[in-house]
Amino acid sequence: MMRTLLLLCVIFCCLSVSVAGDSSTSLPEENGVLLLKKDNFNRALKQNKQLLVHFFAPLSGDSQRLALAFRGAAEQLIGSEVKLGVVDVSKETNLTKELNATTPPPLRLYLSGDRHNPVPCPVFQSSASIVTWLKRRAGPSADIITDLNQSDRLVASEELVVLGLFKDVERGRVEVFYAAAVDLPDLPFSVTRDQDIFRKYDITQDSVLLVRQSTPVQVLKVTSQMTKEDLISFITVHQLELVTEYNGQTASRILSSPVLNHAILFVNKTDERFQTVYSDFQAAAAPYRGKVLFVMVDVDEPRNGRMLEYFRVRESEAPMVRLVNLTSHVTYHLPSDTLDTPTIIAFCKTYLDGTAQPKMQSEALPADWDQKPVIQLVGENLERLAFNPDKTAFIMFYLPYSEESRSLFPLWEELALHFLDREEVVIARIDASANDFNLSMRERYPALRLFPALHAERVVAYSGQRNLKDLVQFLEKEMERAKMDRAQEEEDRRKYIETQKAIEAKEAKEAKEEKQEL
Repeated sequence: MMRTLLLLCVIFCCLSVSVAGDSSTSLPEENGVLLLKKDNFNRALKQNKQLLVHFFAPLSGDSQRLALAFRGAAEQLIGSEVKLGVVDVSKETNLTKELNATTPPPLRLYLSGDRHNPVPCPVFQSSASIVTWLKRRAGPSADIITDLNQSDRLVASEELVVLGLFKDVERGRVEVFYAAAVDLPDLPFSVTRDQDIFRKYDITQDSVLLVRQSTPVQVLKVTSQMTKEDLISFITVHQLELVTEYNGQTASRILSSPVLNHAILFVNKTDERFQTVYSDFQAAAAPYRGKVLFVMVDVDEPRNGRMLEYFRVRESEAPMVRLVNLTSHVTYHLPSDTLDTPTIIAFCKTYLDGTAQPKMQSEALPADWDQKPVIQLVGENLERLAFNPDKTAFIMFYLPYSEESRSLFPLWEELALHFLDREEVVIARIDASANDFNLSMRERYPALRLFPALHAERVVAYSGQRNLKDLVQFLEKEMERAKMDRAQEEEDRRKYIETQKAIEAKEAKEAKEEKQEL
């Protein structure tokens, strides 16, 4: 009996030590950020009620910038309930796939150990915005303004303030305002019910006011039907000035704007004509607020070289205006050397009406374009090869100056060699910065598109893991699918021809009978 009790005691002690050791085992970290892997991710979830995870892609410039902001936020959050962690998606491919984190957003907040329902995060511009977002989630998400003096000090100290004027600041319509504030952490949000502030801005009902350097620039009346998304769209459209200069501070706001049509003025700010051209461009922007985003690029700024290269603009060609939609790669050129307000307005109108003619540019076709395993396409032969009904074409759209694009070249060569003996398969690439094409590209480059061997012009975007095994499986699967669809196409075509022949025979018979009657 004593031996049995002693044995049970030893087992209990061992279990206790084991459990205690498991819960207290420290996780590896660097600069206050947990280094998460497949074998410690669940433990990190159990140890932290709030775990903000950055799915880091080493070859992405955006991911590198976000990593810096992430480390800064980790330092500010030491001692809080929130812990920050990072997963290197290039190494932890299985974990990334398990967590369904192969696509944006790159930041996700895991709550109470739930790995299946993370909170998606907005795009953060800085470590301050990460901390602000977390604080606003905990509440309150907007500062309460109690009097006019406090309001005046606030709007004078900030470049832009989102000011909510609500008769009830605790419930009802103001809840949409609080929800929007959480998702826009880069902007200061304040709310008030003070009647002096209502009178100053001549507001009589619940409204949201955008105040830029003490000057009200836009007001939106809040209705009971308004959603958080409606308010966010209003704010993001109007937070930018009528004309926004492209630079390191504004680039992300320009690219994240819900307005996808962009009119871009390429101009040298030191040119004696600059002020006249800029004033006319700015005047043309007002009628198209919310429809076209007006952007200015200084061609004399060395850091804008990539923009000039992307749009194939020479400094000597400035000033000039281009129109582009971010979901396509088609560029429209203002067909005039006159850059006055009426001309620019008319150009935007034809673009929105769909009557403007794009200027499709193409590199010269290389002499050996089809002599290597990876075929090099240009604008003039892209569609001819991509939509060949007898070929399955898998094409990489890349930027030559992008490290992320160049890093994919060896894999693309490997894929081409894998299918080298399959004449019906074409592995190709095209420089997206030097050739125009009428295809929708919603993701960043390099973008991968499959064009199945069909008469119908089908385009399939690839969003899986970028390794040889997954690429081959994807291609084989789509080819099998296309084979079945092609058989259906042939059957439909056969039926159509038979139907047409029957109609022609019937018409011929009726014509013959009519002739005999005559």
